[in-house]
Amino acid sequence: MPGRNQDLCLQDDPHIAVMMAGSTLRKVKSRSWKKQRHFRLLEDGLTIWYKSRWAGRGHSTFSVTEVEAVREGHQSEVLLSIAEEFPASHCFTLVFHGRQGNLDLVADSPEEARAWVQGVRKLIHKAQTMDEKERLDQWVFDWFQKADKNKDGKMNFKEVKTLLKMMNVEMNEEHALHLFTMADKSESGSLEIEEFVLFYKMLTQRDEVWKVFQDYSGDGEKLMLEELESFLKIEQHEGEQSGRRAKELIGRYEPSETGERFLPAMSLDGFQMYLCSQEGSIFRPELLELQQDMSRPLSHYFISSSHNTYLLEDQLRGHSSVEAYIQALKRGCRCVELDCWDGHDGEPIVYHGHTLTTKILFKDIISTVKEYAFKASDFPVILSLENHCSVEQQTVMARYLRQILGDALLVCPLGGHDLQHLPPPQVRIRLRSRFKVKHPGTLPSVQFFFFIYSIYFFLQKSKLSRELSDLVVYCKSVHFHGFDHARSHAKFYEMSSFSESKARRLAKEAGADFVQYNMRQLSRVYPGGLRTDSSNYNPQDMWNVGCQIVALNFQTAGLEMDLNDGLFRQNGGCGYVLKPDFMRDATSRFNPEKPEEHQGYKPLRLAVQVISGQQLPKVNQKEGSIVDPLVRVEVYGVPKDQAREETPHIQNNGFNPVWNKTLNFVIHTPELALVRFVVEDYDKASRNDFIGQFTLPFKCMQTGFRHIHLLSKDGTAIPPSSLFVNISISEFYNLKNTYFPP
Repeated sequence: MPGRNQDLCLQDDPHIAVMMAGSTLRKVKSRSWKKQRHFRLLEDGLTIWYKSRWAGRGHSTFSVTEVEAVREGHQSEVLLSIAEEFPASHCFTLVFHGRQGNLDLVADSPEEARAWVQGVRKLIHKAQTMDEKERLDQWVFDWFQKADKNKDGKMNFKEVKTLLKMMNVEMNEEHALHLFTMADKSESGSLEIEEFVLFYKMLTQRDEVWKVFQDYSGDGEKLMLEELESFLKIEQHEGEQSGRRAKELIGRYEPSETGERFLPAMSLDGFQMYLCSQEGSIFRPELLELQQDMSRPLSHYFISSSHNTYLLEDQLRGHSSVEAYIQALKRGCRCVELDCWDGHDGEPIVYHGHTLTTKILFKDIISTVKEYAFKASDFPVILSLENHCSVEQQTVMARYLRQILGDALLVCPLGGHDLQHLPPPQVRIRLRSRFKVKHPGTLPSVQFFFFIYSIYFFLQKSKLSRELSDLVVYCKSVHFHGFDHARSHAKFYEMSSFSESKARRLAKEAGADFVQYNMRQLSRVYPGGLRTDSSNYNPQDMWNVGCQIVALNFQTAGLEMDLNDGLFRQNGGCGYVLKPDFMRDATSRFNPEKPEEHQGYKPLRLAVQVISGQQLPKVNQKEGSIVDPLVRVEVYGVPKDQAREETPHIQNNGFNPVWNKTLNFVIHTPELALVRFVVEDYDKASRNDFIGQFTLPFKCMQTGFRHIHLLSKDGTAIPPSSLFVNISISEFYNLKNTYFPP
């Protein structure tokens, strides 16, 4: 079993050996909360276990797969606050994916801290680089570890029954015993690890995948090269590249060392592995990469944007933290906000004014932004400054911006681009040679670089210090006086901010004018003032009219952030998405309220066959509780595209529920539509519980048999939970039988 071999390799590493032996570390939450906990890495090489010495049998665990990074030294606000008490060489921080808080730890020695830092980093790298087979092996090994309650390296039938409940499976005892007996080759009444692998394979045998396999397999045992090519061409719509792709997929996913791999052919195991891979997922892999034209004016892009970025919680009493900026920037956010106020000792501060939210120093935020701005994306960051400071402290802000950001800060107009439009995200700088021009009219040698370290910002106040106002280059904040006024008077570098209610009203009353306005200028939309709980509005309404900076509360998980993450998942997650042609063409009069009047109107029909689900997570952790899952498909886009359909619920089966239900939609404006797949635990007496979701742009969907890898409410992966679907997109005929080609 690979799990055991992995353990042996891990134990050979000195850093991993320290982790497996265990260490007593201080868990730090604040200057006054510092408590010792015993931490150790479990035998699976992925789970970190910890408990206090007074907790009895109680303990906590987390997986290394939940950890995004390890920071050494005083690289968190908490550890900075105790810097005088504990040296940096003893301190480190575990940073988790999503919105989960950091874990700040202090070791007794630099050597022990270094072992944990290096060890966790190696484990993160190992988890990130596992192939599909290794992930499956690890998953099987994890279940064996969970089921083997007495840790004797074997699993009796009682432990098997407990395991089935843990795996969200409702199975009658007779059938469970039948599978157990078939796997118990040694007839010992218990399963060792190799026998458990066989039990797991029988348990996870997927009839729905087998049926698809059988439709194309001549002998029912394997897919010959030409048979796999036919499947790719007919079902997966791979077209002329099907032959080449078939060879690639066999080489990549066929697990057998002999036979099929050299025929070449693909077994059922290899076929299922392909379907569960990234290439078999619903998201077109090539569109996950940076592939859009980044040379258009900024106004031609949707820009991932955060509102009141400094807050981790609500708008009235919430905690302000530089960690909020780190989290937003790591998600690809390209516009962050700072509410700036006068602080003590001449130091500008940031907080939600006239509330009980905590305060942080302006200079600390700028330092943090400089460090993290370009880790997830190379493209420009916009600093949105809501300025409430005195002229004196504005001057201090300007000094910090120049000192900390240095050459990364844009302080003058860029040369080499059209001065009648905003610059593009990808700007090339012409650097003239230091040699003098010897002849009039000739150009010196020129070198081109991608302009990536640029930070723009704007201000919503009239009394400005000269030093700060001189830093405003392209984003001058102005009051909106109407679309007619903007057409005749507005400058391309002027931008206006709109409350969600005003933006929504303008979109409904004058959608085509709003689209035109947003071709030339930037507009920013922010949540209404009554959203003190940091809830969000639906950003789709604003994207429908081309608003670029649609600011959301990134700290609040839910539908709205799912849509935001879904839109910006494409194009390398760089935080910029090119708007559709009709939102960039000055001759277009696109109105989201009347998409059928658009010259390029080409509606499509979407059919989603929801076939099955795989290993859905438990919502209620009470012993014996099993989910009753249903799937809902939601479409977001122009008003005519807003729709939702759902399957019936399946009772007591979160492990391998089968629906085989087809849901149909008409998409009037495919270029703007987002599709959200939601899985819920049905409850007839109260609101359904959320299980998982995945959201993506309609134009990024792959047709054919696909897996949808589900995300948690927090937006993090929950492998191996997935849905198996068949996606069909075709031309749409209206009632007059008018033909619209796909």
